[in-house]
Amino acid sequence: MKSDGTAVVALGGNALLPRGEAPEAAAQLRAARRAAETLAPVAEARRLVVTHGNGPQVGLLALMSDAYEAVAPYPLDVLDAESAGQIGYVIELELDNAIDDRDTVALITRVVVREDDPAFDDPTKFIGPVYDRDAAGVLERERGWTIRPDGDGFRRVVPSPEPRSIVQLPAIRRLSESGFLVVCAGGGGIPVVEQGSGHRGVEAVIDKDLCSARLAIDLEAELLVLATDVDAVYLDWGSAGQRAIGQTTPERLRSSDFPAGSMGPKVEAACRMVETTGRRAAIGSLEDLPGLLDGSAGTQVGTGSPAAGRSFREKGD
Repeated sequence: MKSDGTAVVALGGNALLPRGEAPEAAAQLRAARRAAETLAPVAEARRLVVTHGNGPQVGLLALMSDAYEAVAPYPLDVLDAESAGQIGYVIELELDNAIDDRDTVALITRVVVREDDPAFDDPTKFIGPVYDRDAAGVLERERGWTIRPDGDGFRRVVPSPEPRSIVQLPAIRRLSESGFLVVCAGGGGIPVVEQGSGHRGVEAVIDKDLCSARLAIDLEAELLVLATDVDAVYLDWGSAGQRAIGQTTPERLRSSDFPAGSMGPKVEAACRMVETTGRRAAIGSLEDLPGLLDGSAGTQVGTGSPAAGRSFREKGD
């Protein structure tokens, strides 16, 4: 019997395609199968709405589009839609294969942003593969890309405006309430701006985690889960003294700095969910999904009030 509460589960790009693995179709299918095998059992216990990243895939599509010189390169909003359809298809396929009693539906999702969003003047969203310094320099000069460090390598960055509202929210809600497992807001959704009584696509990639928080808030979801390839949020990540954060509050998280290109958006998304709704958010490994849902694994973010029924603190405090 499913609970009345909905959980929005955001599958990070590294959860669907491990860092360093080539973004080939076969690799994507294997990753989607692993994700479906993890999602299927918990989908029997509660209503799930699944979102996903698209960083490696949309970057690869952009490279392919640039390489074919007979036509102008496709704009990023169109490539966002292509990647959302591509990844949504394999997740839908594998979820339907893993779950017999319900159908999965993948929905191309438009997300409204502001045309004057400052992000258009300061690209920060990583897309595409990781390059070494020399290859990155060539691409920056020849293609006019903005390149920034990402771990030990370099990647292209593009504008990442703030998600304001989700156009298909009523459809997502109705499909979920009707018993469908919904896959939506792929890659943060397709960025559009308001134009008269309709919308127009813009060149950007919305952060998947911030869009997932917007979706969870607007759906009045019980829980937001941000699944990635690490087991928790860490303080002093990469140092000898790194330590995982267990149960915590938005105030505690906001008192520390996290990388804007990796854990930062997940932390911000979790904080927004808790601050806006008073409900819970969790960050951790997709493999630990049951524990992320029941509060026993990963970084659990809550209000810290007695009404929350738990005491939030860092591991080792």
